[in-house]
Amino acid sequence: MKTRAGWTEGALSWEDKGMDDRSIRKVLIVGGGTAGWMAAAALSRAFGEKPVEIVLVESEAIGIIGVGEATIPPILHLNQLLGLDENDFLRRTRATFKLGIEFVGWGAPGEHYFHPFGRYGADIGTLPFHQYWLRAKHEAGESAGRLEDYSLPSVAALCGKFCRPSPDPKNTLSNLAYAFHFDAALYAAMLREVAEAAGVERQEGRVEEVLLREDGFVRAVRLDGDRIVEADFFIDCSGFRGLLIEGALATGYEDWTHWLPCDRAIAMPCANLGDPAPYTRSTAHEAGWQWRIPLQHRLGNGHVYSSAFMSDEAAEDVLRANLDGEPMAEPNRLRFVTGRRRKCWNRNVVALGLASGFMEPLESTSIHLVQAGLSKLLNQFPDRDFHQADIDFYNRSVGIEYDRIRDFLILHYHANRRVGSPFWDHVRTMAVPDTLTEKLDLWRNHGRIFRIDDELFGEASWAAVLTGQGINPRGYDPLADAYPSAKLASVMPRMRAAIAAGARAMPRHADFVAECLAGGSAPAPVLRSQSTAGAFTLSPPRAPDAVHPIGIAR
Repeated sequence: MKTRAGWTEGALSWEDKGMDDRSIRKVLIVGGGTAGWMAAAALSRAFGEKPVEIVLVESEAIGIIGVGEATIPPILHLNQLLGLDENDFLRRTRATFKLGIEFVGWGAPGEHYFHPFGRYGADIGTLPFHQYWLRAKHEAGESAGRLEDYSLPSVAALCGKFCRPSPDPKNTLSNLAYAFHFDAALYAAMLREVAEAAGVERQEGRVEEVLLREDGFVRAVRLDGDRIVEADFFIDCSGFRGLLIEGALATGYEDWTHWLPCDRAIAMPCANLGDPAPYTRSTAHEAGWQWRIPLQHRLGNGHVYSSAFMSDEAAEDVLRANLDGEPMAEPNRLRFVTGRRRKCWNRNVVALGLASGFMEPLESTSIHLVQAGLSKLLNQFPDRDFHQADIDFYNRSVGIEYDRIRDFLILHYHANRRVGSPFWDHVRTMAVPDTLTEKLDLWRNHGRIFRIDDELFGEASWAAVLTGQGINPRGYDPLADAYPSAKLASVMPRMRAAIAAGARAMPRHADFVAECLAGGSAPAPVLRSQSTAGAFTLSPPRAPDAVHPIGIAR
C-alpha cells in the first residue's frame, strides 16, 4: 500500500450539493468484520434521516482475524439499539448465554474461581457488599463462605443453569446480568444486513493506496482496479495493519509487552460433547492460558502464550492435549503486540477494533472496545472542521479506557502463585503500572476499590479476581462495623440460601437456549427473596460491566 499527498483535483464540494453547513456528508469505513459492520450498523442507525452517505470497503480475499467469541453485558445495549430480536440473534449466530468467566489455575495450580457479571449480595449497608463479607470472614472464618457464594450468576453458571433476569426487584432472579458466546463471523453477517438495509453501501476491493490532502488529512483510498473512493471522514477497521491510522498517518503505537508478554495465540474449534456451559473458561498453562467458549454447535478453543517462554510447536501440543472433543479445523495462528495507538483519532481518521489496539481476550473486552469507541464517537461526532478539542477529548477518554482494562488484565498475571514456573515467576515479580500499584495498595489495607474515570471493571470485578487469586486484605473498611454483628451473622447465611434457591429454580442452560431457538422464552421463575431468606431484597443488578450504551452514555 502506498500513501500520496497533495491530491486536490476532483474534490467533492459541499456547496455543489446545495448545502451550506459544515456537516459530514460522507463516511468511509475501511475494513469489514465485526468492527467494520458494527460501525456501519451503528452509524446508519444514529444518522436516521440525516443525509450522510456511508460506504464500507472490504475484500473477500483478506481473512478476518478473531481470537474469541465471548462478550460482556454492554453488547445487549448495542443489539437493542440495532433492533435485533434476541431469539433471532441466538439462532443466526449459534449463540449461547454467558454469566461470567471461570478461571482455573490462575492463583495456584488446581485452584479455580469465578468472575461473574453483575454484583455480589444485597444492599445491607452503605458500603459495597464485599466489605461486609470481609468482616464476616474476619468474625466467622470459613463458615462465611466464598465471595462467589453470594453471586447468583456464579452459582447458576457452575450448575449449568440460566434464565433471563426477572423484572420484579423482589424476585431473587432479578439479580442477573448476562452476555453471549457467538460465532463472530455470523454476527458480522447479521450486522451487515442491518447496515445495508439502512442504506450503507458495500464496495468490494483491496486498498492499494491512501491519498492525502495537502494538509495531511486523508482524502480518499485507491482500490485495486484504480478505483478512487473519497470521503470526509474515515473509520479504520483494517485490523492490525491500521492502513489509515498507521500506514498513512504514522500515528504510533504504545507497546505493552513488558507488562503483558503473551504475544501469540493458536485457535482451534472442536466438537461440543455435552451441553454448552453458560460461562467462558480460562485455564492457566505453562506459559499462558487457554480459552474455552461453548457455542451451540462447537467449542471455541485457543491458547494464548508468550513466545519468549514457549515454542509454537509446544503451544500447539498443549492446546491439542486439552481439547474436550475432536478438532473441527486446522489451527489458526495469530501474532500480536498488546497495546494501543498513541491516538485512536488522528485528523479525520478514527481507528476501531484491532486497528486501534489489541487487548488479549482474557476478559472478553475486544468487542466491547469497539462498542465503547463508537459510543464516544457518536457523542462527539465531528463536522468537517474537526475541532482539535473534540479529538483530544476522545483520545484521552479512549486512552483511559484502554489503560484501565490493561491494568485489570495485568492483575490476573501479577497476582499468580504459580511459583517455580519461569513465565509465571516473571509476571508475578515484574514492575506494574503505578495505577495498578495504587489499586493494590488500597485493597491490601482495607479492601477498598475505587472506580476511576468510569472505568469498565468496577468493585465486584476487582474483588472477584483479587480474592479469587488469594490477595486478601489485612482488614476491612472500619465503617462496616456500624452494621450490627448479630444481624450480619443472621443475614449472610440467609442470603446464600436465597441465591442457592434461585439457582435451583432456574432451567438448565441448554433447555433455555432450546426454548429460545424454538421461538419462546419462559419468564423467570417466581421466587421471592422474602420467602427464602427473610426480610431483605436482592435489588436489580447495577451490573458494573454494563456501561457505554451506544449513543446514550455521555
